[in-house]
Amino acid sequence: MDKITKFRERFNESLKYANVKQTDLAKIANVSKQCISDYKSGKSEPSIDTLFLLCKALDVTADYLLGLED
Repeated sequence: MDKITKFRERFNESLKYANVKQTDLAKIANVSKQCISDYKSGKSEPSIDTLFLLCKALDVTADYLLGLED
């Protein structure tokens, strides 16, 4: 499985379990709702700064989202 697919799957899973709305997550991460949609679909990946904010909001590690750990 490639890294984009792994990130997309784990991001979607984390978003579901964190019970955070995409709109709220976009505000927390200081990105547009379209960016969150693009992360969900695998069209793009977050910058390191955005990844940090996403991880805090979703209560997961960057290593998990990036597929470096289970």
